[in-house]
Amino acid sequence: MTDTSQQLSQSVQGSWRHFRDAYEPLRPELYRYCRHLARSPWDAEDLAQEAMARAFATLARLIEPPPNPRAWLFRVASNLWLDQQRRRREFPGAMPEAIEAPEPRAPREAMGTLLTRLSPQERAAVVLKDAFDLTLEEIAEALSTTVGAIKAALHRGRTKLVQAPDAPEGPEAAPAVLDAFCAAFNARDLDRLTTLLLDTATIEVVGASTGYGREVARQRVLPGMLFGSRLLADLTAPCGVEMRYRHGALPTLPRAEVRVHRGEPLLLSWYAHDDGEAVRAVTRLTIDDSGLVTHLHNYFYTPELITEVCRELGVPFRINGYFSPESCGSTGRCPTPDPTA
Repeated sequence: MTDTSQQLSQSVQGSWRHFRDAYEPLRPELYRYCRHLARSPWDAEDLAQEAMARAFATLARLIEPPPNPRAWLFRVASNLWLDQQRRRREFPGAMPEAIEAPEPRAPREAMGTLLTRLSPQERAAVVLKDAFDLTLEEIAEALSTTVGAIKAALHRGRTKLVQAPDAPEGPEAAPAVLDAFCAAFNARDLDRLTTLLLDTATIEVVGASTGYGREVARQRVLPGMLFGSRLLADLTAPCGVEMRYRHGALPTLPRAEVRVHRGEPLLLSWYAHDDGEAVRAVTRLTIDDSGLVTHLHNYFYTPELITEVCRELGVPFRINGYFSPESCGSTGRCPTPDPTA
């Protein structure tokens, strides 16, 4: 990396930290709003992450800072989501709607038929009004329309809301590669885990870092997944988790378990604590026709998603907050756990 690129990277990271300090308190509400719009917790997390990134980039071009950051963040997310819906209508084969098992009907803030029976504008308007109590004027601004159009959308949307019947769930079996990944994880076999990845696989710790290829996975991400509990439990060690989330954690290495959530097999990472085991991370693997992992998404710094998934699965869990570069020490980059320690 050239000196100019290094300076630019450091400058952007510093600006991102300032932005995150100001807007991160709004992140739980942003996820909750995205969850009303999206069909799954994974789509909601993606939308929330994209909205934060778009807001960061847009803020630099605003003539004046937004007077109401909360409403403005909803506006950014709304525009992203409405654009997605328009692309699906214009190019129905380009962005197919994910097919998933029916959602459980446990209470989840007006979920259910709201997600499938309303038009995009109706859905967003009803959520912003009924779940977040925005004014008609704020909703019109968030959806880039008029107060009259919002009144009409609210009327249409509310008349469509009908309780949908539950449908039987049909969970699918875990693919062999996920079972193999789980077995290699529990055996602490870095070599075997790495061979399960495509050479050009995307490796993402959601909300913290993204890399490409087997070597990045082997050197940075997989050691953190396998051995990071040692750093988590050592309260003197730099770690990307705030101190308030680390108390009670034990250095015992985590174990992986395959569970099916809404028809999709996932990898749960169980961590030991002084009061028992709890899930602290969820991993999703995308597998190609050759049986290799093309995308690894590790959800560790996603407290809302971990909470929702684990509650639906009925398993104990602990959250890790959002990624905290300050908790990594002066460099802002957390150390990689040593597998040989």
